Amino acid sequence: YGAMLNCTSPTPRSLVADLEKDLFPYRQVRPVKDFSSPLNITLDITVEWDIDGLSWDVQECGTEKVSVLRESIWVPDVHIAEFMEEDKSPRTPYVYLYNTGGVFDDRPIRVVSSCKLDIYTFPFDIQNCTLTFGSYVMSQGSTAEDVLQESREVFETNGEWDLADIQAVPFTLSLGEDDYLEIKYFLILRRKPLNYVVNLLIPSCFLVTIDIFSFMLPPHSVDRSSFKMTLILGYTVFLLIMNDLLPVTGNQTPLINVFFSVSLALMVASLLETVLITHIQLGSSHGAIPDWLRTLVLQYMAILVCLPPLKKKRAVTVFLNPSATGTGVSEPASPVAGVVSVRGPQELSDASPAEKTTQDSVLEELRKLSRHLAAIRVQVDKHFQGNHSMQEWEMIGRVVDRFLFGLYIIFITVTFITIIAIWIWNNSYVA
Repeated sequence: YGAMLNCTSPTPRSLVADLEKDLFPYRQVRPVKDFSSPLNITLDITVEWDIDGLSWDVQECGTEKVSVLRESIWVPDVHIAEFMEEDKSPRTPYVYLYNTGGVFDDRPIRVVSSCKLDIYTFPFDIQNCTLTFGSYVMSQGSTAEDVLQESREVFETNGEWDLADIQAVPFTLSLGEDDYLEIKYFLILRRKPLNYVVNLLIPSCFLVTIDIFSFMLPPHSVDRSSFKMTLILGYTVFLLIMNDLLPVTGNQTPLINVFFSVSLALMVASLLETVLITHIQLGSSHGAIPDWLRTLVLQYMAILVCLPPLKKKRAVTVFLNPSATGTGVSEPASPVAGVVSVRGPQELSDASPAEKTTQDSVLEELRKLSRHLAAIRVQVDKHFQGNHSMQEWEMIGRVVDRFLFGLYIIFITVTFITIIAIWIWNNSYVA
């Protein structure tokens, strides 16, 4: 571009006149000495480059920098490869030209770009998005090239994302004999999870906790199943309402969806467990308890779940004192013990006919009374046996209920710890 500018006076008109004479006519040519010389362009989100050979004296020309029209000088055609929409950035017609020949292009750019999201660990996800800066006319022959140099920049973010780190890496794209240089900015973005934790995770954990404490309701006296069905209905409505907060893009299913599915499945399993326990405790229709089931549940499983085993009740039978020694008649025992005095055959032969008739009538009535008492005793025994069997079925229901509750706690603890560990592991990026 020649030697140093010589201003006739330290005025803007004099400086602009010299620029129009020695610089502006060559705006279509790269500002280098020859075609093989590279031009270093620094990307600092703003664009900077030097015009080879251009300079002026500050005292002579009166200023260190001057703003010139963008169309008046050569400007590199730097573009962003990920640009998705029409460029609606505000137009700035000027660039700064310094006395050392440096050009400073501070044009603001509004970028709408695409970024492949990995939402597996949503809402604790970290995204790596790229901005690729390149040029359509980057090469001037096999050995002549403009060189893009990366520079660190301070970004500010708002909304639901935090900028964790920025990494700039140069790439060379070879097409035939020409090499095209690109600069890739890797923007490491971390999502702010507080909104999703408050609106999604905490309410879901509350509902699961309520389902856990519902096991304390006695199933034989409280309709626990209705409570759990209401809880499942409420959780389903909650998921439908909060569905808009979940991401709909990406090739992977977010881990938070797995969390919600597991929570709903646990509530359904809890309801089925309640139905089973209610069926067991209403065991009066099942008949007698098999010995193997009584031994397995009431002896071993009861100890495993810290419940005292059910003790067997001893049956008490009351017999009548047989008194009809000479008659050869054996009457059934009755719950009421007594001694009936009946005359023997010799005494009956000595008695008068009227006495014999009276004694036969009394003996017949006693026999009827004994049969009635025996029938009453059988019914009482059945009643007590039925109550004992029902108590055993209720005890089996309590043991199985507590055993399944323990399995429920173990499964939900292991599942939630696993999900939280995956979230923490994938969120352990260090900037």
